[in-house]
Amino acid sequence: MRKIVDCRLRIAELRDTRRYGHSPSRLSRRPIQSAIRNPQSAIAAIGLSLALQSPDPWPILDRASAVYQTIASLSADFVQVVANPMLGAPDTTRGRLYQMRPSRFAMRFTDPKGDRIVADGRFLWLYTPSTTPGQVLRSRIPEYGSTGPNLIGQFVEHPRERYTARYVRVDSLAEGVADVVVLVPKTGDQPYSEATIWVSRDDALVRRLDIVEASGQRRTVMLREIRVNGGVPGRELTFSPPAGVRVVDQ
Repeated sequence: MRKIVDCRLRIAELRDTRRYGHSPSRLSRRPIQSAIRNPQSAIAAIGLSLALQSPDPWPILDRASAVYQTIASLSADFVQVVANPMLGAPDTTRGRLYQMRPSRFAMRFTDPKGDRIVADGRFLWLYTPSTTPGQVLRSRIPEYGSTGPNLIGQFVEHPRERYTARYVRVDSLAEGVADVVVLVPKTGDQPYSEATIWVSRDDALVRRLDIVEASGQRRTVMLREIRVNGGVPGRELTFSPPAGVRVVDQ
């Protein structure tokens, strides 16, 4: 019986050879035979397959959360890019960011010079004379969002309870290598639908945030020259409306 089967296979192979000029069945066996003859290629293929599997994001987030709990104060240079498809070209601003936990926060802009965002522990002040001169907005300090003391903390405090997480890739920043993780809120009451954070492999600090806000606006904040637990000048965390500036409560 086996001889009959082998004979039929041989006849079919000869027919294929006449039709195509080669035997498809023989060509299909070449990669398998090559892998057997060259085990290093097989090992490399297995290694590539394993590399394509996404790492678990939770150890990265757990470490970032633990490091954040040790931070009492933080300051950093920032570049912020806000892209709104309804407003045309992205708006890029720069300055220095200050934070003192739990509820004091400030962004002093150098471009546009004079603009400030300050959470003084009681109120959040938005003073932007570059776009709305003659007034300052005053509101309660938000628990979440991109303009308050939890700009960083909202993404690394209790992340397992608040987000689903997906590892994206490893990336290179000016300060070194970072892991990129996407966070999606488990509840729909957040002012954003998704956030991507870059967590430094060196010190587990968040070095970049990319926030997709509920309005569809995308806000990217990049941090450099981060200083941790070095204190913050008191003048940076207080705000007094300049003379003639109208306070608008929200």
